Formats: sequence, C-alpha cells, structure tokens
Amino acid sequence: MGGLCRTRFILISRRDGYYPPAENTMSIARIENSILCGEVAIPPSKSAAHRALVCAFLAGGGSVFPIIPSNDMRAMQQVIAALKNDEPVIDCIESGNTLRFMLPVAAALGKGVTFIGSGRLPERPITEYLRLFPQHSVECACENGKIPLTLSGRLTSGDFEIAGNISSQYITGLLLALPLLDGDSRIILTTALESKPYVDMTLKVMSDFGVTAEETEYGYFVKGNQQYQPREYRVESDWSQAAFFLTAGALGGEVKLTGLDMSSVQGDKEIINVLKRFGADIEINNGLIISKKSVLSGIEINASDIPDAVPAIAATAAFAKGKTVIKGAERLRLKESDRIESVAYNLRKMGVSVDETADGMVITGGSPHGAELRGFNDHRIVMAFSVAAAYAQGASTIDDADAIDKTYPAFFEDYARLGGKVNVINTCE
Repeated sequence: MGGLCRTRFILISRRDGYYPPAENTMSIARIENSILCGEVAIPPSKSAAHRALVCAFLAGGGSVFPIIPSNDMRAMQQVIAALKNDEPVIDCIESGNTLRFMLPVAAALGKGVTFIGSGRLPERPITEYLRLFPQHSVECACENGKIPLTLSGRLTSGDFEIAGNISSQYITGLLLALPLLDGDSRIILTTALESKPYVDMTLKVMSDFGVTAEETEYGYFVKGNQQYQPREYRVESDWSQAAFFLTAGALGGEVKLTGLDMSSVQGDKEIINVLKRFGADIEINNGLIISKKSVLSGIEINASDIPDAVPAIAATAAFAKGKTVIKGAERLRLKESDRIESVAYNLRKMGVSVDETADGMVITGGSPHGAELRGFNDHRIVMAFSVAAAYAQGASTIDDADAIDKTYPAFFEDYARLGGKVNVINTCE
C-alpha cells in the first residue's frame, strides 16, 4: 500500500465538501469506541424507489422523489435513460435489482440491447431468464450464463414457471414487465416464495401506478395490455437502512429514528420484532422509533424473508448472551459478497465464536474486541460492522468503507452526528 492520498472527515457534508475517491485508492474507516445517541432521519428506500422509477418510466411521465445519490440509484436511472434513448449497451454497474428488474422490461419493450455490469454483478446468476425468455420469443446471447447478455426479440405472454426460492428479484422483474404484453400471463411458482415482502412491495408500487397483478394459489395472474399511469410518487423511508441504527441503540445508546412508516410492506420492518426478541427496548411514540440500550440474549431466527437484515442481526448477536442461530439465508452467498462468509470472517476477527452453516450461521455472543475488519466491497457488511466496532473493546478499521455509496452515501455522516467516532481515509494502493 502506498502513501496517503486524502483524508475525509465525515462531519463535513458530502453536499458541501465530498469528492469521490480517486481510482486505485483504498477507503478505510477508522472507528473508535463511542456510544451512538440522538435522532436520525432514515433515507428513502432504494427498493421502493427502484420500483417506482421503473413504473414511472413505463408510464411515460410523472416524478419520483426523494432519491438519494447512491450508486444503485444511479444505475437504475442510467439504465432507464439508455432505454429511452435506444442505446445499444445497458450498464447496470453493480446493481442486482437493476439487472433483474430491467431485463424482462427491456424484453417486453422489444429492445435489442446488451446488458453489462461491474464488480460482482457479472458473477450473479440470471439463469431463470435465460431459460424463460427463449420460451417467449426472446433470444439470449451470452457466455457461461452470465452478463454480458444480448437480447433480441419481443417477449410474449403465457405461462412463466419459476422457482420461488432463488431470488424474488426475478418475480419482481416479471411482474413489472408482463402487464405490457398482449395477452394474459401466469407466474407459476414451483417452490415456496422466499423474500415475499419484496414482491408485496412490487405489487403495491405497481398498484400505485394503476397496474395490478393477482396473487393466486399457483403464484400470480397478470392481465395483459395494462397501462401504467403517470403520477407524483413520494418514496417511503428505508427499513433496511434503519436496521443498523436500531441495532446501534440496542447495543449501547439511545437512537431515535424518524420518517419510517409502521404500515409499510417492506419486509425489513420485521427488524423491530427481531430486536425485541433479543431483548431490545424499542418504543414507538408519535412517529418516532426509539431504540435503547438493553440486555440482549441469543435467539433462533429464519431469515428467508429478511435476508438484507442478517448483517445487522449478526452484529446484535455478537453482543448477546448465549447462542443465536440464523437459518434460511443461503441466498446471502450470492449478494455483493458471500455475506455468510463475510459476516463470519469479521466476527472471528473480533473474537466472537461463529460456525457457518449451509443456510446461515451459529453465533455465540461475548465481548467483541476491536480488529482490522474487511468490508468485502459490500455496503451492508461495512455498515453492520461499523456499528459493532463502536461498542467493541478497542479501536477498529474497516476497509472498502466507500462501499456504502452503493445505497447510503451519507451513512457515516449520520453515524458521526449520533456521536460515532469515525474517520474515513483514502490511501493509495
């Protein structure tokens, strides 16, 4: 590793003074012990915003707001712009949502385009589309079943048989696209659907834009020749991001979260009940959700419907008495990193006992200590272990700290405003 390139102090607003790291730099967060206390406004949901942007694009108008300037949002916006402009190459950057949502949309619109991506995205599977599209008049050209992928032809309606336990992103992509087709379609699930709350969110946003799909005993019935309607769409706050600060309060402070909708269909709203099962003191009062320091004990949880919350759950388990068993999370191995492996690596570095399983892990809580942690270029790993590091014994570092830009660029700013002691340093490789 070479010399120092630049130090970024997080208390400075990115809007006023942030510049992205130069190429060939490594971003390291240095975290000292602290107690996070105070109030934080949770940013808008990436998942809801992605769905709303697709619906607004297909409606041909309207607006979606607010939108934070994260890499995943940039990916969706640039893909939509490329489709509008009939560009031949569609770059999804590192956004799995964008890739799996927009492949069937592009096919339904009859776009002859090539999808590309970067980071770990070319490693993430798209095999279900490669099987389904040729059955419905769309040719797929790719190597090894992954992007780059070139589409040609226009998607036709009919039956789409697909496993429900691979990724809900496939189901969402089909639900968004199939209303555009001539003729009705059925999505036939061949296994139980996992991460169903994400599909429920898709149905809600579609309905908000005037398009419907019916849940059935076999899966979903989608009427063809529907038209998305333009509207002004306000994006709700993100329960997936709220999980990290709710955890921070439960571990050692008192954190008040604003802007969250208790009636939301977002699956990660379940983090409140999960933390309560650990023994967390969580109060809901006049629109505020208050998470306070608590004595925590291990739990057993099936995370199949809330996989994105697992890093925060694991950070909580590290400080809880006894064992925590996390099951049903095998799809975490196909995220921005292998999150089962990534979480286990960092817990071990902090002196926490953890055993990986095929679909999760078993964590024996204790007294985590500071360590040189890895971010694995994964936003949720960086955020979860930044919270854990605040309450560990001794200082910690986390590399790939700028991975937060994928979904929550202001995370460290909010962390610091709550009293978290963090500096992010960009060093030359």
